[in-house]
Amino acid sequence: MRGKASVYHPRFTGRRMADQSRYNPHSNAAASKILPLGTEARVTNLDNGKSTKVEVKDRGPHVPGRVVDLSSASAADLGITRKEGVAPVEVAPITVPQPDGSVKLGAGAAQ
Repeated sequence: MRGKASVYHPRFTGRRMADQSRYNPHSNAAASKILPLGTEARVTNLDNGKSTKVEVKDRGPHVPGRVVDLSSASAADLGITRKEGVAPVEVAPITVPQPDGSVKLGAGAAQ
């Protein structure tokens, strides 16, 4: 999926995420409204080609047109600074947890 990525605001540090873990800006945490919690995905910045692996631990973003919120560390890996805050990205699932406890490989697993 393609869309815009944004960076978690620092005020969320230490708050609980949807998976009940606490947000750590140095982690690879991400938020998605579409991908199931626990999904590992490759996020690629379409402006510069940089990519990073993230884990969906939260729900969001809650701004129209955005497909993923990224931790500060993941955003830095992609070259997204807090000042610019938003960038066009492609999100490709690597592994997607299933309701029965199994894991399904996603389109990003081939990369």
